Amino acid sequence: MSRQSTHAQKLLLFSLTSPKPFAIGTLKIREILPFTRLTKLPHSHSAVLGTMSFRGSAVPVIDMAAAVGGRPLTTDEQKASSIIVTDIQRQEIGFVVRGVNRIIEADWKKVQSPPLALGNQAFITGLLDLDGELIQLLDVELLLSKVYPEAVDTEAAALTDVESETLKAQRILLVDDSHVARKQLSDVLDSKGISYEVTSNGQNALNMLVEAGSGGQPVDILVSDIEMPGLDGYELAFNIRDNTALKQPYIILHTSLNSEMSLSYANQVGANEALTKFDASELMQAMLRGAAD
Repeated sequence: MSRQSTHAQKLLLFSLTSPKPFAIGTLKIREILPFTRLTKLPHSHSAVLGTMSFRGSAVPVIDMAAAVGGRPLTTDEQKASSIIVTDIQRQEIGFVVRGVNRIIEADWKKVQSPPLALGNQAFITGLLDLDGELIQLLDVELLLSKVYPEAVDTEAAALTDVESETLKAQRILLVDDSHVARKQLSDVLDSKGISYEVTSNGQNALNMLVEAGSGGQPVDILVSDIEMPGLDGYELAFNIRDNTALKQPYIILHTSLNSEMSLSYANQVGANEALTKFDASELMQAMLRGAAD
């Protein structure tokens, strides 16, 4: 397997109620539109401004500033704002932002995890120093979980007693920088009484794999996000496969991006499987395939 660069990622920079720059990956973005008339939704979250028609579908539109706990955009600000239409976990969602700045190409390895003292820290998944300016990468999955607080359907991941015992015998490591994604994964395994370890970044995961292997208790199944600051899921998988001294785990990469390119590249760097969207049943079946491998 030849080494390929996975670090370059395009980010869209934008502002909310202040000039402070935020960013999300362009792979999540379907289109950027000027603010348009919206249809109000009764009994919706206060950050949901309404729905818009987008390519024949009704797409909910969220005031991103309000959703992260900031000041909502005024009516006048909305008129001059933009709507970023995204595709996240197989759902189209529109986000109203005060201004769209530009698209940059960033080195993903230079994205740092946010310090605990950072304001709005719950919604920030990474920080990037761009020529002295601090860019904050938003955890869009966490934002959506606050606006649409629907519990993960752990019952959908029905397992037989034999399947449950099979997974209980595996050493499982979960890796994700998103608090929401980690909790979703944990809730499913907790509901089945399956033990696991968890970490929030790829470098920690790699260190844990090496330490577990040297201690004679290697990890059997690794479930990792693709998009993470520092060592991302692609590079993590590559480093694991490139380490011939390491007992090789079954690698399941997942992403919120509905992208065939993301899934294809996951296989190229050595992942056994790649999944889009969080689906309890799909995840359990993938893990069972890993246990049988």
